Amino acid sequence: MLQDATAAYIRAQAGGLPSMSALSSNVSYVENDQPVDIKKGVLSQAITIDFNRSLYDTTQCATFTELSAATNKKPYVIQTRMLFTDDKITFMGSVVAKDGDWAFNATGQLYWSKQEKWDSIPQAKQDTRAVIKAAGDAYLDSWGDGTVKVPYGTPCSRLEGGSYTGGKNPTTNTCKMPEFPKPFKITNRRYVIDEELGGVDIFNDFPFIDKAKPDGTPSANLIRVEGGQIRYIHEVTAEEQR
Repeated sequence: MLQDATAAYIRAQAGGLPSMSALSSNVSYVENDQPVDIKKGVLSQAITIDFNRSLYDTTQCATFTELSAATNKKPYVIQTRMLFTDDKITFMGSVVAKDGDWAFNATGQLYWSKQEKWDSIPQAKQDTRAVIKAAGDAYLDSWGDGTVKVPYGTPCSRLEGGSYTGGKNPTTNTCKMPEFPKPFKITNRRYVIDEELGGVDIFNDFPFIDKAKPDGTPSANLIRVEGGQIRYIHEVTAEEQR
């Protein structure tokens, strides 16, 4: 059901047709942390989708999808979380990034996303939800506390907007983030976890870019964990540079 609904979502976005059969009659639709009329939001725009990647969270009946639309007339990178009740989509929330947003470069994002290997992990080698979630949390926690030990793997590469840390050194750990000036805390974390892909996406509020929004701006971090260690990180933040 989750895979079918995700495929329907991707088709709907490609066609600009928000009337998906899996939608609940009272679905909540949010873009960049703001409620939007689903018939007027980005889902109502037909978008050329160049690449997509999804997580399926069977424990909390949720999905995550990252859409790369670099060749669209108006380029986008969209990360969407969908929640289900009784096989119906009751919530859709997206971080919608476009030209002018933090580190945005859809062409770079598409290129590097397609280079990565997100193969299914054999069941015997899959990490638990707790391990995957803890790795993601440690990464975000380290931004405000440099003493936090983050389980970075070797190699580890981070895709921030369209900039890729692993381009010149693909065999090393280039994911480590510096500690930001205090006080700094990533709040309002919302998770989608897929053990088969070792993936977690954490929607969050990023408190750094816009001083007018001290509680944070809409952001999401997609993280791949292999053997308890972080392999890939994608960050998408919907906020114009100041």
